[in-house]
Amino acid sequence: MPYMTEIIIILISYLLGAIPFALIVGKLGYKVDVREHGSGNLGTTNTFRVLGKKAGTLVLLGDMGKGLVAALLPLLFGSEMSLLLAGIPAIIGHSYPVFAKFKGGKSVATSAGVLLAAFPWFFVVVVGTFLVTLFVSKMVSLSSMAAAAVGLLTVVTYGVIAKDWLPLIVIVPLALFIIIKHRTNWQRIRSGTEPKVPLFQKRK
Repeated sequence: MPYMTEIIIILISYLLGAIPFALIVGKLGYKVDVREHGSGNLGTTNTFRVLGKKAGTLVLLGDMGKGLVAALLPLLFGSEMSLLLAGIPAIIGHSYPVFAKFKGGKSVATSAGVLLAAFPWFFVVVVGTFLVTLFVSKMVSLSSMAAAAVGLLTVVTYGVIAKDWLPLIVIVPLALFIIIKHRTNWQRIRSGTEPKVPLFQKRK
């Protein structure tokens, strides 16, 4: 059957992305369902807020890792499929996980893992923007939107100059998707009610 390998890659990629690490870490390690606390999202940020640094770091590594592995599937299967395209189902799976009633996170960490595999230089630009914004604002949501916006501008510039249209076709919708997923955060930022991450401070 034509494209059977690519179909298998897409399915595995989605299932990898759908693994709810925030739910697994919360329930197995802390007997806590993070969906019932904080923002209710199954993501890294909510895990940090609800369960602390150790749990948040584990979820961050898990969410990034599944994006990275999903994007590398074509290499494992000997397929010529783009690493970037292979990682997209994982991003969708994280936001709409079949293992958690299709209610997941905002796909920032998983997207970073995909970018690390497909475009390492782009990963550095996006993550660098995220970290600088986080250091200044102490708001993960604002940092995520800033990284998506800078990524959007960078990939458009690169795509036009290099005449490489695949990143434009894939990353532009991805960046817009991340920004849209943070629309409620933007409303809280404007009203001054968005929670901040107490960087470099010890938990009491």
